[in-house]
Amino acid sequence: MTKKGKIVAAVVVGVVIVLLLVGPLSIWRWVPMLRRPPVIPVIEIKNPDTLIVADYGTVDSLDPAYAYDTASGARIINIYESLIFWDRGKTDEFIPMLATKVPSVENDLISSDGLTYTFPIRKEVRFHNGEVLTPEGVEYSIERAMVQDRPGGPVWMLLEPLLGVGGTRKKGEIVVDFEDIDKAVEVKGDSVVFHLKQAYPPFLAVLANSWGGIVSKKFVVENGGWPGTAETWKNFNGPEPGKETLHKIACGTGPFKLESWDPAVETVLVRNDDYWREPAKLKRVVTKYIEEWTTRKLMFLAGDVDVVMVDRQYMMEMEGVEGIRIYKDLATLQNGSAFYNFKINPEGNPDIGSGKLDGEGIPSDFFSDKDVRLAFSYSFNWDTYLEDAWFNEAWQPASPIVRGLPYLNPDQAVYKYDRAKAEEHFKKALGGELWEKGFKMTVLYNTGNAQRRTAAHIFEDNIEVMNPKFSIEVRPVEWATYLDDLIAGKLTLFIIGWLADYPDPHNFVYPYMHSLGTFAEWQSYSNSRVDALIELGIATVVPEERKDAYYEIQAIYYEDVPSVGLYQPLGRRYERDWVQGWYFNPCISDWDSTGYAYPIWKG
Repeated sequence: MTKKGKIVAAVVVGVVIVLLLVGPLSIWRWVPMLRRPPVIPVIEIKNPDTLIVADYGTVDSLDPAYAYDTASGARIINIYESLIFWDRGKTDEFIPMLATKVPSVENDLISSDGLTYTFPIRKEVRFHNGEVLTPEGVEYSIERAMVQDRPGGPVWMLLEPLLGVGGTRKKGEIVVDFEDIDKAVEVKGDSVVFHLKQAYPPFLAVLANSWGGIVSKKFVVENGGWPGTAETWKNFNGPEPGKETLHKIACGTGPFKLESWDPAVETVLVRNDDYWREPAKLKRVVTKYIEEWTTRKLMFLAGDVDVVMVDRQYMMEMEGVEGIRIYKDLATLQNGSAFYNFKINPEGNPDIGSGKLDGEGIPSDFFSDKDVRLAFSYSFNWDTYLEDAWFNEAWQPASPIVRGLPYLNPDQAVYKYDRAKAEEHFKKALGGELWEKGFKMTVLYNTGNAQRRTAAHIFEDNIEVMNPKFSIEVRPVEWATYLDDLIAGKLTLFIIGWLADYPDPHNFVYPYMHSLGTFAEWQSYSNSRVDALIELGIATVVPEERKDAYYEIQAIYYEDVPSVGLYQPLGRRYERDWVQGWYFNPCISDWDSTGYAYPIWKG
């Protein structure tokens, strides 16, 4: 008998003895103990004034006008403040922050034509460096964001309503005048006035998020940033990654100040005791970068960590554990997709092999061939993916527009796994040469993200089995590196998610499909008809016109297949039960990690 067999046998004998001792009437009280989840002893609250989070998402930038990822946004909303903010969990109501009132038509702070928004600015608010907030400083901050306008960044949401353009550049050339930027935002007495080019219903929601964060002009200029002059603005337009002024430094008006940021270790925020509202209950917020799950888990169970990132494959390990609070079935406005890069940047790019169609690599325009995109799309098995990676707590999106938003076409066709169709398109691709010559390429995913790793391996496994000449390597990289390569156009096929900036379909179709949109620009996808439809969809307030535009956009998405939707998940959050005050808002960054810490305390 094996050693394992002996252990099992011993357990069986032990159970028989216990049953004889407890008697038949007691057995039903005793047997469930065999299945009872582990009981964690009551632990005294550690670090009662500090919220400690264990995550694996690294920060890309601390500059509110640059950052456009959830990990960065979660830090920024605690350091910087916007004119208005979400009213707790509501996505269509706001509270005043650095403004004293939320503009509306009823209070005459929004003009009847929807083109003028006036924000009275709060007095006696100070930045972390002691500088006093002024209307002129607010004007500078918004103009600085438009001046900077980094590629693929968040500032399109300001430029579109204020200047009527999606970006300050086209094909690398600046196409706007500073005079237009200057006129779009102006100071009138104690107020800041925004002049819109067109009515823009989600404008308040745009200002409520992290890119609406107001910065200290004094701090920016002292650190070499834009001095606010027309003559110099082009020098600060479109900075390279890591070259933005506020990349690693920060000075806002928020409830927390930046104490330190070590990208590979942790971010530490300390309470702003001079905050204009009542100071936060927490003294510190520490977000630790811990890639390995077992380490995160043990720290969480020991009470050394208050909030932890739990990937779906580990969620059963948290079920029924004493002292743990789990929020489930959070209705997210979020999706994830696999994007095909139509024009891969070959410069110093090891992920395309030889860079040629010779069996040892792929050419830069590999995915510009629609048959290649169709072949990859028919190769993905959603049934397997949603069960294995998400435990069926997610569904396949038919288009960029997610459930929970208006104008989602419930009858829109979707791609399904079909090996025969995948082989058919592989044989047609690149003039029929791809099937004969084969290819080699690498697909990257951000380190620690099991769902993206699983998706990449499904592509790998299902495609390689079709033809021995097809070779796909899957490799993890740290999040900030992943973003840098993405922005530089080096990723071959990139798997990434999108969290709503505001609850409107425009916020999804624009980054996915407009030629100046975040993902579309990075992958070099462009369709003039789509651009026109997207611009029509946001310009009109007539519901039927919006519906017609968005239904056609969804149909073109299926036809053009610039990407394929992989998942829209239900959200989860894991925290110790001594964490109090957190609330869910689907538009706030990192709700499953750091989140907005001001209302949180431990007790």
